[in-house]
Amino acid sequence: MIVTTGGRTDDETVLLAKETAAILNAKYVSRRKRSVLDLMQSENDDCIVRGRARIELYPFGESKPFFFHPNSAMFRIKRLIKGECDPLTEAARLEPGMSFLDCTLGLGSDSIVAAFAAGPTGQVIGVESNPYLAYIVRDGLIHWKSGLAEMDSAMNAIRVFQSNSLTLLKGMGDNSIDCVYFDPMFEETILESDGIRGLARFADYSGLSSRVLEEAYRVAKKRVLLKDHFRSERFSEFAFKVFKRKSAKFHFGVIEKD
Repeated sequence: MIVTTGGRTDDETVLLAKETAAILNAKYVSRRKRSVLDLMQSENDDCIVRGRARIELYPFGESKPFFFHPNSAMFRIKRLIKGECDPLTEAARLEPGMSFLDCTLGLGSDSIVAAFAAGPTGQVIGVESNPYLAYIVRDGLIHWKSGLAEMDSAMNAIRVFQSNSLTLLKGMGDNSIDCVYFDPMFEETILESDGIRGLARFADYSGLSSRVLEEAYRVAKKRVLLKDHFRSERFSEFAFKVFKRKSAKFHFGVIEKD
């Protein structure tokens, strides 16, 4: 990975880019008015562009970058404010003050909605194995301004850890998180979406395993939740109780501990 500045470079953006490169153990490359594609070709590597307003990730050879955006979280939270329902918060039975561990953080949309539902007395932790995605999403959750105070508070409250989910779970205590959540749909979305397909090689395709779910069940105080494709065999393989949703591409499966 290389890190450079935006097109308009000054001392401040150079410092930001160098700090980002140091944090990610990446190589800083001076922009010198070159295009991102030219930089990637000359360095034969992916590129992060560190600007003042946002951080962009260009997979090698791609002209369109990935950058943090809350995606569906905005309209989902607006619906919740109106008193309407959200499939995730219903399946997880999230209430103010609850804790929620998102083992497949991805772009963070579900964690944002969970943080809103859990409220200021709740706790939401997101785990992302890829260091570049974790860094960009963590920065976006802190600095993105949605124009909706409740959503900004929810984003700021999420704690992001760059780690393998199994490693993180092993380090947590028994019955320490109310709901432990998995969403393998993130990887499938990458393959289906033109907008983020370039991220495919950064995603973690290791999937669920009995070892991961054993640890999740140990850590969960109330339930383990799985969001997956409606045809997924993981629901039956791991004995999840499925909440089917008419005409939806995905269902939720729950393992209760009560």
